[in-house]
Amino acid sequence: MVNIYLNLGFRRSLFYWQGKSGLLSLLGMKALIYKSTGSWYIAKNAEGKTFQARIKGIFKIDNISSTNPIAVGDEVEMEIEEVEEESAIIHEILPRKNYVARISPHNKRMHHIVASNLDQCVLFATLRDPKTSQGFIDRFLVASESYHIPAVIVFNKADIYRTKEMVVFEELKSVYEAIGYKVILASVQQNIGVEEIKDLLKDKTSLLSGHSGVGKSTFINSVFPEFNLRTAEVSGWSGKGMHTTTFAEMFDLDFGGRIIDTPGLREFGIVDVSKQELSHYFPEMRNLINNCQFNNCMHINEPGCAIKEAVNSGAVSIERYVSYCTILEKMEEINY
Repeated sequence: MVNIYLNLGFRRSLFYWQGKSGLLSLLGMKALIYKSTGSWYIAKNAEGKTFQARIKGIFKIDNISSTNPIAVGDEVEMEIEEVEEESAIIHEILPRKNYVARISPHNKRMHHIVASNLDQCVLFATLRDPKTSQGFIDRFLVASESYHIPAVIVFNKADIYRTKEMVVFEELKSVYEAIGYKVILASVQQNIGVEEIKDLLKDKTSLLSGHSGVGKSTFINSVFPEFNLRTAEVSGWSGKGMHTTTFAEMFDLDFGGRIIDTPGLREFGIVDVSKQELSHYFPEMRNLINNCQFNNCMHINEPGCAIKEAVNSGAVSIERYVSYCTILEKMEEINY
C-alpha cells in the first residue's frame, strides 16, 4: 500500500511502504544549505527545521569544475533518511541565481564556490592589525562585479586608526565612492557603524568576507551574542589574522535577512574572467573602453588607450590601474 500526502504550499510528498527491512519513510522537500563541511551539510526547510544532509552520487552543475558541488546558500531538493535522526540525502540542486567563486587553494585549476544566491557582498577590511591591501580589495570587487553582485566595503577597527590610517581611509573612500561603492567606517568593538551595517543587511542575503582578524566574527557576535563565535588576535610575528571560521555558515537575522560568514581569506584568486574581460569589471574603466583606438586593447602598451590617458590625467586612480595590471599579470601566469 502506498499513501501519498501532498502539501501544495510546501511541495512535499510522504511515501510509506513495507520492505524487507520493515517500514521505511522518505520525505521529499526543498531546503536551504546553511553550512557546508565538505562532506556533510546543514540544511533548513521552509518550516525552520534543520537536517544533517549528504549528497547522493556526483553533482556536476553548469560545467563548473568545483571542489564543492554544493555551497552555502544553495536551494536543494532532498529526501529524509530517518525522521527521528533528522538526516537527509540531497538529490538535486535547484538553479542558482548567482554565486561567488575563487580559485581553490588546493588546486589552481579548480574553483571553490564561496556562496550562492546572494543579494550583496560585504567586505570587511582593516588598515591596521591586520592591514588589508588595496590589491585584495580590488580582487574581491572584481569577483563581485563579474557575478553582478553589489559590493560594500566596511573598514573596521577605526578605534585603533592613527592619523596616517585616517588619511589613507579618506583617500580610499573617495576612490571607491566615486566609482559607485558604498564605504563604511566602523569599530565593531566600540559599536560604531554597527547600526549602519545592520541597515544594509536587512532583508537581504549577504556574504561577509575578508582576511582573518578583520572583525567578521566580532560583528556576528554583536548581532548574535548567544553564539559567542570564537575570535582571535592578530598573529604578532606575521601581522596577519588567524583563522577562526573553519567552514562557511549562514545565519538568519532576527530583523530580516541572512548573513553568510566565510573562512578568513588570505588570497582571492579571480575565476570565470578572461583577460579580455577584466577591464569590464573595473567600473571606472568600463565607461572608457569604447574610446580606445583598438577594440582588443588590453590597456598596457597599446597606442590610443583611453584608460591610460585617464590614469595620466587622474580620472582613473593609479592604484586601481596598478591592481588591474597585477591581476592581469597573474592571469597570464595561469594561462587564462
